[in-house]
Amino acid sequence: MGEHGIQFDLNSDLFIKDPQTSSYGQKLLSASILLFDDLGFESFTFKKLAQAISSTEASIYRYFENKHKLLLYLTNWYWEWVGYLINIHLINLEDPKKRLKVVIHQIVNASNESPLTPYVNENILHKVIIQESSKAYHIRDVDKENKEGLFESYQTLVDKVACVIKRLSPSFAYPYMLASNLFEMSNNQIFFAEHLPKLTDIKNNKDKYNKLEEAMCHMCFKILN
Repeated sequence: MGEHGIQFDLNSDLFIKDPQTSSYGQKLLSASILLFDDLGFESFTFKKLAQAISSTEASIYRYFENKHKLLLYLTNWYWEWVGYLINIHLINLEDPKKRLKVVIHQIVNASNESPLTPYVNENILHKVIIQESSKAYHIRDVDKENKEGLFESYQTLVDKVACVIKRLSPSFAYPYMLASNLFEMSNNQIFFAEHLPKLTDIKNNKDKYNKLEEAMCHMCFKILN
């Protein structure tokens, strides 16, 4: 826990100056989350972000090289946040089945706002992750950026969940495939419910996250059994 709230150790190649470490940087992150949610990645610009925080583009460029790196930073931050929640809720929990249920619950419900991170609205950031995060790694330079470790937070998180799966079912042959699909399923099914309802059984209503968690648990344990 830093003086500005909880902070994560993210790959330094994501940023020029880590925005978590200053009041201006945290203000930049807060506004960028709102702006990505409002405009989408394609229409988002540093000029618009500067206007939103009554600053200059030059000041923003002191923190990030471009908007791709900013989106990638926010995506990594979110995966670190999910990993943090999983770690906290698995403490002193030994039952393998309960551990996997906790993991699925945290994946689905990591969007709940937390007082530990006053500069990040997790609920809105989750919307950005659902809508925009694939644009951070479904890119032409993915192999180059992977070598630079820019997807390390996601890979570490998937490894963490795969270990929980292997503990429950040591003979299961595809723990990493299942782990990564839990994350992709969580995001895609909410997106489908909101925009492409014929692609999912989840209804776009106030109970959608509970139903998603229920469906993910059902499919996961069915596969592992």
